[in-house]
Amino acid sequence: MTMRLLDRALRPDAAAALVLGGAGFALAAAWFIEIVLGVKPCPLCLEQRIPYYVGLPLAAAGLVVALRAPRSRAIGPLLALVSIAFVVGSAMGLHHAGVEAGWWKGPQDCAGTTAAPPAAIQDFLKELSTVKVIRCDEVAMRIFGLSLAAWNAIVAGAAGFFAAAAALRAFLAQGSSSVSQ
Repeated sequence: MTMRLLDRALRPDAAAALVLGGAGFALAAAWFIEIVLGVKPCPLCLEQRIPYYVGLPLAAAGLVVALRAPRSRAIGPLLALVSIAFVVGSAMGLHHAGVEAGWWKGPQDCAGTTAAPPAAIQDFLKELSTVKVIRCDEVAMRIFGLSLAAWNAIVAGAAGFFAAAAALRAFLAQGSSSVSQ
C-alpha cells in the first residue's frame, strides 16, 4: 500500500502537483505571517523566497505539460529545474537556520532597514520607536519548536526530492521507450 502510494506520488504529474501545492502553501504562509501577523522578514528570509518564485512557475509548467502531453520530453528537464530551485532553497534555509543557531555568522547588512531616510532627527527617532527590526540571527517565530528558516529547509528539501525523483522517473521512462522502439 505504501509503495503504491509513493509510486503514484512520484509520477511527474503528481509530483509537480505536490510541489505546487506544498511549496505554494509555504510561500502563502510566509506572506500571511508577514502581512497579517506583522512579522517582518529579514533579508535572508526574503532571499529564501526567490527559489519559490522560480520553482513554482516551473512546477506549474511541468504539471500542465505532464497532464496535456504525458510522453513529452520536456517533463524531465522541467522537473529537474524545479528540483534544482528547491534544493538551492533548502540550502538557503539551512544556512539561515545555522545563522539563527549561532553556528556561523550571517551577512553584515542583516540588521533590517527603515523605509526611507528621515527628513529630520525627530522623524528618525519617531520611526525608530515604531519600526520592529528583525535580525537574521534572531528567530522571529517558531512553529513546533523549529524556526521558519528550518521549516523552509524541510519544505524546500521535500519539494526538491519529489521533483528530482519524478524527473529521474521521466528520464528513465523516455530512455526505456526509445530502447523499445
